[in-house]
Amino acid sequence: MALHDREDDAGLDPHAESGATVRNLVAGEWREPAGDRHPVTDPGTGEQVGTVGYSTSADVDDAVAAAREAFADWSRRPVEERIQPLFRYKALLEDHQDDLAHTLATEHGKTLSEAKGELRRGIENVEVACGMPSLLKEGSGIVEQAAPEIDESGVRRPLGVFAAITPFNFPGMIPLWFMPHAVATGNTFLLKPSERDPITPARLVELAHEAGIPEGVVNLVNGGPESVNAICDHEDVAGVSFVGSTGVAKHVYERAASAGKRVQAQGGAKNHVIVSDSADLAFAAEQTVSSACACAGERCLANDVVLTMGEVYDEFAEQVVAEAAAATVGYGPDDPDVGALITSEHRDEVAGYVARAVEAGAELLHDGRDVTVDGHEDGTYMDPTVVGGVTPDMEIAREEIFGPVVALSRVDSFDEAIGTLNASDYGNAASLFTERGHEAQQFRREARAGNLAVNAGTAAPMAFYHFGGEKASFFGDLHAQADDAVRFYTDQTVYIERWPGE
Repeated sequence: MALHDREDDAGLDPHAESGATVRNLVAGEWREPAGDRHPVTDPGTGEQVGTVGYSTSADVDDAVAAAREAFADWSRRPVEERIQPLFRYKALLEDHQDDLAHTLATEHGKTLSEAKGELRRGIENVEVACGMPSLLKEGSGIVEQAAPEIDESGVRRPLGVFAAITPFNFPGMIPLWFMPHAVATGNTFLLKPSERDPITPARLVELAHEAGIPEGVVNLVNGGPESVNAICDHEDVAGVSFVGSTGVAKHVYERAASAGKRVQAQGGAKNHVIVSDSADLAFAAEQTVSSACACAGERCLANDVVLTMGEVYDEFAEQVVAEAAAATVGYGPDDPDVGALITSEHRDEVAGYVARAVEAGAELLHDGRDVTVDGHEDGTYMDPTVVGGVTPDMEIAREEIFGPVVALSRVDSFDEAIGTLNASDYGNAASLFTERGHEAQQFRREARAGNLAVNAGTAAPMAFYHFGGEKASFFGDLHAQADDAVRFYTDQTVYIERWPGE
């Protein structure tokens, strides 16, 4: 039952004139949203591959009501019963991984390998959620005789309806950061994915329903700002998870928190790489270009500002340029090194950052702004681009670009590199390339970012660790994934029991 050869109740019909038709899922029923329909475009070709209906606040009300009604039964089921559909869900995701990856690469623009890797990371979150009996047990032990004749224990309990508002750049992985943990802990769930690539999230929800998760436990609404604000304001939504730009993350955090909700809002990033003069420069260059340009740079873990020791700056810059020049750019499903950017408008924004950096005095070492892909001339492509001589005050060094651009900066000392990294408004991730243990220790102690890597280009936590973030990269207290997710989706009740003796 692959997306490309089936027609079903979800309306995901590739034979329709407009392509796949994405609707809402409410209480197990696929429903047409009340708002207008908008096109879904393949960035690699410029062609329409589907349409998505936008939800109104009334549509959100219906989905929340369905989730609230389902919560009464679902929350009372034993945790061992709640995780059984997740085992089946994991198997279905693996069975459909190739079809999902092709759909994802088509509607998003990233390469087929990147799409498969993204889905694999999402499936790993389902695996972790399948261990919810053990996760709920941790930190909930009993203390006998906590006081004379009194035993005390902690019990984690679900809270109700949770919602996730997820971004365009990882439509297959990020919904799975949230949904499996929410339902395994006994909550019900509402997903509002990006309107730019909603077909993959719709398939994820459809497969969850097929796996046996009961009607109303997982619901889907599509749309734009109206649906986001309706979720943030709704009195029956207990908590909201968000991933996206810092401006919207702050908006969601403030609006939902003011309505009394739990909120975890992952924002933007400006991640740094430090290249020590002791580093393996060839390896560091390969990892740096891969980190900055994977997913066409459209990811919050892209390490795109490289702080290089002056002694090795010139040699390292040459190797980075060679890596960038060797990368192949092409249509995502054909599996090149770099796929398309999400829209032509965004491609122009990325190119604008490069142009302004050169005007500010930076040196253009490899220009990838003028590129076309044979057979896909209407796609939104950009070659990996390398800008040298970047200083910390430049816009390109301070703001998130979200494109395949590497900015090279020269530093005179390791302390200067740490200071420059920490001066950033963001604190999502950072990497260090070194062969000196004391530099790695200093980096671990002093670098201010939520995800740190040594001799690895991307600090991507496994699903059994939380996904960190600091400063303007994160608003909230509890992060996505692992034990933080369990705490976010539950409240701990202390149970005090006294049986006086005769």
